[in-house]
Amino acid sequence: MQLLRRGVTGEAVAEVRRMLATLGLLDNTTPRSAACFDEATELAVRHFQQRRGMSVDGMVGPETYAALTGAHWRLGDRVLAHQAGAPLSGDDVAALQTQLLELGYDVVRVDGLFAATTAEGLRAFQRDYGLVPDGVCGPATLRALRQLGRRVVGGRPQLLRELVRVADAGPNLLGKSIVVDAGHGGPDRGVQYAGVDEAALTWDLASRLEGRLTALGVRTWLTRGPANGRSDVERAQLANEVGADLVVSLHCDGSKSPRAHGLATYYFGAGETASTIGERLADLAQRELVARTGLLDCRIHGKSWTLLRSTRMPTVRVEVGYLTSPVDRPQLLDPLFRDTVAEGLLVAVQRLYLPVADDPPTGVLRIPASA
Repeated sequence: MQLLRRGVTGEAVAEVRRMLATLGLLDNTTPRSAACFDEATELAVRHFQQRRGMSVDGMVGPETYAALTGAHWRLGDRVLAHQAGAPLSGDDVAALQTQLLELGYDVVRVDGLFAATTAEGLRAFQRDYGLVPDGVCGPATLRALRQLGRRVVGGRPQLLRELVRVADAGPNLLGKSIVVDAGHGGPDRGVQYAGVDEAALTWDLASRLEGRLTALGVRTWLTRGPANGRSDVERAQLANEVGADLVVSLHCDGSKSPRAHGLATYYFGAGETASTIGERLADLAQRELVARTGLLDCRIHGKSWTLLRSTRMPTVRVEVGYLTSPVDRPQLLDPLFRDTVAEGLLVAVQRLYLPVADDPPTGVLRIPASA
């Protein structure tokens, strides 16, 4: 679709304004024929993006448009079922996932995507309630959901399940499965500055991390090669298909201002919904890298970006400094610095699986390069 931004006019803008008005974010009294993406529309879009854990740029691209469309669905507005390759998404799916989790059924997490895991949780509920276990949320299933109260009280069942999975996995990295994602690639070079591009740097970082993980007996997958790229949807599909335990996505940042610098890490989180283990891994990675590199701590943040949202396992995205910064750039170009980043990420992954009693202080753990 066309990227909608300030100054654009037309039917697509009129539709965006109508959706924003329906959500109470815009006073839309302009006739459709005169609809313009004005300052008020941009502010409303920014408000929506901030509330949904998206990149706040005030523009409507495919991801923001899909989120706007999904925000209008309420549970019961349509029949919900799993569609392989193109899962239904929207607030109605999120509401269904929330109810199933509160009733004690595992749908992994509330992400608003009707994936196979949501269908499995729904089938389990239908079997227990004496319904046809077809994984379709239609009128009969909706009636049953409305008649039942919560089975799980006094805690967050999703959090408890995530903690149990990590504890059951054991402290050893041997045999674990991790997807290492080098951001961008192919024709998409990411941030480009003074003859250096983000895609080349992230590939180098991913290769260094992949080598360290493999040496420790970790089954490791790279989402792309040195010269090709994939969409975030395809990267998430790869991680889900191989059944990875974790995904680590590597990026560099850029800004028009040379004063922007520092390191930030992101995990899946939107509103009251978040990946607890993803947040824990993001915090570990952020603290290890800041302690080992000296980069400015730009902290961790919950986002609903496609890769973070569409993976069934904890996923973090690390923005390793600003390629456009006179402070960060010399370090990013230094192979020894990139070795330090790979080592810090390896330690963060190891610390995620260590019992609290055995978890060392930040910045001190060293891992021998053998299984």
